[in-house]
Amino acid sequence: MIGIVGWALLFAAILIWEGIGLRYPHDAWPTLSDMLRVVMRTPAGRWALFGVWLWLGWHVFIRGWHLFLRA
Repeated sequence: MIGIVGWALLFAAILIWEGIGLRYPHDAWPTLSDMLRVVMRTPAGRWALFGVWLWLGWHVFIRGWHLFLRA
């Protein structure tokens, strides 16, 4: 239950951040796409973002799985 509430709060915070960023000018409050665009300008930023994507995917989707063919 705590995990579901935590994910819901994280998702709500992201939506609120994006809503504020879309409501006000981009100079005052950046949207998530503005922040990703800044990170993606350099090759090092792209590699770092790729590493974060791999790490998050591993911890959310793969970790704790059991191969279904094992008996």
